[in-house]
Formats: sequence, C-alpha cells, structure tokens
Amino acid sequence: MIDDHGNPVSGQRGFTMIELMIVVVIIAVLAAIAIPAYGRYAYRARRPDGQQLLLQIANAQERYYATNNQYGSLSGTPGLGYANPAISEKGYYSAQIQVEADPAGNSSAVFVATATPIGAQARDACSALSISNAGVKLPAASDANFNTNGHCW
Repeated sequence: MIDDHGNPVSGQRGFTMIELMIVVVIIAVLAAIAIPAYGRYAYRARRPDGQQLLLQIANAQERYYATNNQYGSLSGTPGLGYANPAISEKGYYSAQIQVEADPAGNSSAVFVATATPIGAQARDACSALSISNAGVKLPAASDANFNTNGHCW
C-alpha cells in the first residue's frame, strides 16, 4: 500500500506491549506515592474535629468552674451539656473527661479531656488528643514522633 505522498505504508499501527508496560509501571509508581500521601492528608484534615470538641469541652469546664468552684465530669453533670462519651460533630472522635483532686487536695480541681479517634480516624499517627485545665495540649507540637504527619495540635 502507498500513501498520498508515494511512501509505503505498513499495516501495523498502535503501541507495543513494552510501551504499554512502561506506562503501567509509571502509573503504579505514581499511585504508590500518591495514595499514602492522600491518607496522611485525610488524617490531618479530620483532626480539627477532635481539637474543636476538646476546646468546646474545656470552655464548658471553665464556665462550670466559674459557677460551681469545681470542674464537672461528663457523667452526672448536666451543666456541661455533653453526653458520656461526647462524640465530635463529624463523628471522628470520642471524648472522656477525667476530673481529679489537685496536689493541695482540693477535689474536682483538675481535669484532663481526652479525645480518642474512632472509625476512619482510628489509625491516625497522633492517636488520642488531650487538653488539661492548665491548657496543656498533648501530644505536643515538639514531639518528634508525630511530626511526620503534621503537628497534632
């Protein structure tokens, strides 16, 4: 067969198997990089759900303390307005409050609220987030174990 310019035309068109395999390998390498990165991004994107819940609980505790001169717990304290356990707005965290006496012996003078990831968030590297009455947030931003997936707070 001869084309319009007088050149011979072969009957074969398309890609060779090697060319197709090279494309498949390139796509596999890109996917191997992109999928884990997306997973880490998804954990970071859902983390503010737990942070927001803890900050709301801390604010409720301070309001309760201003009225009752002690911190409240989730169970048996209707003044906080949270169920036991408190579930975050989007459902990625479940929070508990631990109320203890301070070193001077004053009962209900110290609290630590802890939000534990649940569901899709359960495998987050930061694990549980917490805040205390002193404003201490854990895990801390300086903790080297958690800097691979962004700061936890």
